[in-house]
Amino acid sequence: MRAVRSFSVFLLMLAALTAAEAGLTSSRRDSSAPRPPVAPANTAGCYEGVGLYYRGTVSTTVSGTTCEDWDSDTRTSHLSSDVLSGRHNYCRNVNLRLRPGCYVRKNLRLVWEYCNIPLCDFKSPVNPAPSPAPTQTQTAAELTCGQRPGRRQMRIVGGSVVSVKSHPWFAAIFQRTRQVEVFLCGGSLISPCWVLTAAHCFDGGLQSRKQLFSVVLGKSSLNQMDSAAEQTFRVEEIFIHEEYNNSQGNYNNDIALVKLEAKQGKCSEETDWVRTVCLPPPQRRLQPGVTCEIAGFGKERHGSSRFSQNLREAQVDLVADDVCRQEGYYSDMITDNMFCAARPDWSQDACTGDSGGPLVHEVQGRLFLFGVVSWGDRCAVQNRPGVYARVTNYNKWIGEKTGLASIAAGTMFPLK
Repeated sequence: MRAVRSFSVFLLMLAALTAAEAGLTSSRRDSSAPRPPVAPANTAGCYEGVGLYYRGTVSTTVSGTTCEDWDSDTRTSHLSSDVLSGRHNYCRNVNLRLRPGCYVRKNLRLVWEYCNIPLCDFKSPVNPAPSPAPTQTQTAAELTCGQRPGRRQMRIVGGSVVSVKSHPWFAAIFQRTRQVEVFLCGGSLISPCWVLTAAHCFDGGLQSRKQLFSVVLGKSSLNQMDSAAEQTFRVEEIFIHEEYNNSQGNYNNDIALVKLEAKQGKCSEETDWVRTVCLPPPQRRLQPGVTCEIAGFGKERHGSSRFSQNLREAQVDLVADDVCRQEGYYSDMITDNMFCAARPDWSQDACTGDSGGPLVHEVQGRLFLFGVVSWGDRCAVQNRPGVYARVTNYNKWIGEKTGLASIAAGTMFPLK
């Protein structure tokens, strides 16, 4: 039975995990993979999207190993536009993987490796909504949104424990149960008084029980309190998207807003530990393959009994929508209100407890909130990427609920 669960961050190394250990029930070999539709070949020195149509001549993997030749069956079945080129060992994307690669020989075995090919430069979508010019009424929080204080920390491959200074917009939502405050979900501070999170965090009628919740900003550790960094607020109001629906088990329109209760007319104060994240303009989308960051207190592996006690971060790459909708992935469970992201080697993912947390992408020195951690099948499992609510489908809704037209319009996104 397919286990679908609400998401939270974890950073898991799968190097030693076999398909059986990961809970996969069937092999996804080249012979069973659906063929991509015919499209113009890309012979440039970079690949677009996930590189389904890359037809360049790179034949070296990221480890520096030379690719083995493709056999005739593979070229006929999956590389139809290459058949007339004869036998070759150029990097290609077969079996709808995340980017071009090839088979290499290691210890007398053929193993798959991704190739050393750059992703083509970011291109704006056709006729995107224009980014409004900054106005005179923008607040200080808007002008500094998405900016980390000081110098960026280096990350450890496979994920790492970080200070909240690396993600100062991260909001920790707590629920009071039996007089105990329990961590519930993550969220993102989009203005001094507003946090964007996942609707499913408030399933079961919890939306109407706002007195049960509190939000802590500037929190780096669940089991330690840092009074110099943390700012704690009661909840004034919770808005769940009117069309949120989990009847199909896919958390469609999984978006919610939490309004912080002001103290003496003021909500959060900008510090090195607490800052707002920027919103991108409506309908702005990133190309598949673009690397983004996620953060949260989620479980470090599927099946773990406890959340991470420290804030952790990971990097994930966007998966093309048509790939994520393939039968080998999530099929028709993926709607236009969602997108998928994972590491090419499936080693990093969001996991239980990361729900509502941010997926951000840096554009010209600012971090923009493109996704909200929503759901997925287990954690860091091959062909089961994390699924995120697509924030840029909800700019109008955010503006209507908050009254913050300038923030909701994504005015800080660079004009192209």
